[in-house]
Amino acid sequence: MTRMSTTEREGFLNDRHVGVLSIPAANRAPLTVPVWYAYEPGGDLWFMTGTTSLKGRRLSVGLPVSLCAQDEAPPYRYVSVEGVVHSIEPSRLEEELRPMARRYLGERGGDAYTEREGVADTITVRVRIERWLTVDYSKG
Repeated sequence: MTRMSTTEREGFLNDRHVGVLSIPAANRAPLTVPVWYAYEPGGDLWFMTGTTSLKGRRLSVGLPVSLCAQDEAPPYRYVSVEGVVHSIEPSRLEEELRPMARRYLGERGGDAYTEREGVADTITVRVRIERWLTVDYSKG
C-alpha cells in the first residue's frame, strides 16, 4: 500500500514544493501552471497570482481546481488535491506576499521579489480541499 496517512499527506503538502495548479476551461484543456503555495494541516490551500495573469483572469469563487505537489527524487512521492476556490482577495504584502516569497526564495531573494513592480496587483486565492490522492513509493 503506497497511500499516505492523513498526517503524512498533510505534512507533505505543508512542506515547500512548487505545486502544479490545474484550472478548468470551457471547450479546451485545463490551464496547468506551476505556483508557489502554502498549506497548514487542517486549513485551506492558498496561493497568489497577478490579477491580470491568465490564471488570475480564469479563477473565480466556486470554481473547482486541483493542485499536485511532488518529490522529484526517488523514492517518488506526491500529493494531489481537489477543491473549490472559496475566497479571492487582494494580497496583503507583509502578511502573505513577503512570507511566501521568502519561503521559496530565502530572505534576500524574497524581499527583492516583494519589492518589484506590479506587486499591488496580486490576489490571494484560497481553496477548500475536498479530495486527496497520495502516493509514497517508499512504502511499496
